[in-house]
Amino acid sequence: MNYKCVTIKTDNSAKREILIALLSEIGYDGFEEQEEYFLAYIEEEMYDLTSLSSVVQDYEVSFEVTEIVKTNWNKQWEENFAPVIVEDFCTVRADFHKFEITTPYEIVITPKMSFGTGHHSTTRLMMQAMKEIAFEDKSVFDFGTGTGILAILAEKLGAKNVVAIDNDEWSYQNAVENAERNSCSKISIKIGSIETIVTNRFDVVLANINRHILLEYMGDIYTATKPNGFVLMSGLLEVDEDTIVETALNQGFVLEGKNTDSGWIVLKFFRR
Repeated sequence: MNYKCVTIKTDNSAKREILIALLSEIGYDGFEEQEEYFLAYIEEEMYDLTSLSSVVQDYEVSFEVTEIVKTNWNKQWEENFAPVIVEDFCTVRADFHKFEITTPYEIVITPKMSFGTGHHSTTRLMMQAMKEIAFEDKSVFDFGTGTGILAILAEKLGAKNVVAIDNDEWSYQNAVENAERNSCSKISIKIGSIETIVTNRFDVVLANINRHILLEYMGDIYTATKPNGFVLMSGLLEVDEDTIVETALNQGFVLEGKNTDSGWIVLKFFRR
């Protein structure tokens, strides 16, 4: 399967984050940020010039489109994937990075074509929010696991079991590989959607997806959360806050807190 790579030229970080969010909603499933531009990847059969143009036209940016082979795409990830340190909490690196780790937690990730490396604001926000939750002996559900990074962190924080799901075959395979690479033994990774797979309730639910999926499955997320359990939601722009909060409150959640970064937001909810 070939991919289209779109190079979008902008050194405005806020504009870049918004464009990444909008492109993810029309099928772009991989992003690589540089100082003066970023790369967006989409399967060739899903690429549509009209849709792309309608997204970028209001942001005064230029773009170029090239075709790449899937294996070359993965090679680009390996060549450009830099380690990430989330505060003094967790280091995220690839297996080819060799340096002294000074944080209490370390995660080794080979991202391939899956979302979740710690580079994006939403992943960092989720990890920072997880620092404030007691995971010891808790059951955890990771909705839209991507690389598996949050599920792996949950186990390292002491979770007794983690169920991680994704509806993308490539993400599923990548999450399995990354869980094994981090010697995880308490993570069950499944492919599919929440309404067909999840039958249990969990102490903590992690949902770093996007606005549309969160709104569509808010009821399922509520059902999957134990009373006195917590839910972290991200993949959201700050402008999405009111809509997400209103829907969550109507479902029965209580808003416990929030944090923002570069126009993105993480929301922490409690289920009574």
